[in-house]
Amino acid sequence: MKKIGLVIAFISCLLAGFTSYAQSDTTGKNQRTKVTSTTPQPKAAADSAKKFDPRRATIRSALIPGWGQAYNKKYWKIPVVYAALGITGYIFLDNVKTYNEVDYAYKVSVGKDTANYDNVADYLKPFVPDEVTSLDNYRKEFRRNIDYSVLVFLLFWGLNVIDATVDAHLHDFDVSPNLSMKIKPMLPTTSGPGYGNGAGLSLVFDIHKAKGRLITGIR
Repeated sequence: MKKIGLVIAFISCLLAGFTSYAQSDTTGKNQRTKVTSTTPQPKAAADSAKKFDPRRATIRSALIPGWGQAYNKKYWKIPVVYAALGITGYIFLDNVKTYNEVDYAYKVSVGKDTANYDNVADYLKPFVPDEVTSLDNYRKEFRRNIDYSVLVFLLFWGLNVIDATVDAHLHDFDVSPNLSMKIKPMLPTTSGPGYGNGAGLSLVFDIHKAKGRLITGIR
């Protein structure tokens, strides 16, 4: 369970970082637009900017899974959301059913309730009435499974909310080739200062290019 908590925290921090960068990038674009043009923005453009509100996407996904994805017009994600929640929901119900059957068999065995031996589930009858310890262990195991399935269900629900929020934030994210931040591949070097380094990815910030775009816009 500690590992699950660390994974959730890591994903949350990562998504928060991308969201913060998207907000700053959008703010920069809006400022440049004001400098380069004095023409008032069309009403359609203003409506489009308001269309994807992260707060609305968050609230809708928190209330009804998939609603935020529909709000962001990412309809293909809705089946994924419901598949994840549906599978974990089914596992939860199956664990509850099995736990109740094992618990009943355990109580019948402990109480030596011979009149109800026939009401025990068929796959548990070999354990009644002598295998009380085994039944108790099974009961505890399925009780833990119920708790885990609830946590996983809530995890997927939370990821559904995070996904809708981040999608709304990044809807107008600049993905043009003139971005000041780029991810570039790193090839292994055979000589020079970086000799021995393996392949990988690098995050590059081109400050001069960003300044150049701003100066060009002001002119």
